[in-house]
Amino acid sequence: MKKALLSLTLAVAATPAFAASGPFVSFNNTNFIVLLGFLVFVGILLYAKVPELISGMLDKRAEGISSELEEARALREEAQTILASYERKQREVQDLADAIVAQAKVDADTNAVKAKEDIKTSIARRLASAQDQIASAQAAAVRDVRNTAVTVAIAAAKDVIAKQMTVTDANKLIDEAIVDVSEKLH
Repeated sequence: MKKALLSLTLAVAATPAFAASGPFVSFNNTNFIVLLGFLVFVGILLYAKVPELISGMLDKRAEGISSELEEARALREEAQTILASYERKQREVQDLADAIVAQAKVDADTNAVKAKEDIKTSIARRLASAQDQIASAQAAAVRDVRNTAVTVAIAAAKDVIAKQMTVTDANKLIDEAIVDVSEKLH
């Protein structure tokens, strides 16, 4: 702590203002020469109107910054308007998408109910068709069995009649059949 205080005291004591010797207003005093150079420099700056130029440049820069700020505000407001428009459009599109999805669900449910009814109707038609085919097949089978039975009966009767019939009986049956046919044709 004592060393830091001593260093600070020596640094303040060793300033150039204390280093000059002799009278202040003298060309041998460097501080005076520096002061004169500085005053001449400031005078030249004032004569050349540098502060006005710097002030004008700063004013132009301030105007440029101000116009850029105004332009940025306008762009920001335009961006906010566009953003609000896009958000509104997004909500509208989302609502439309929700409505489409809801309508699709309703249509899907309706189509599912209709498909179930169509399937029931189709199954009923197929069952009726199958029952008709079964009935037709039964009738055909019964007819075939009857035809076969008739054929077998005719063949058996033919054999029995052929064994029991004589030539005169056969001629007599032929004559009766001819008369019967002629009566039925006329």
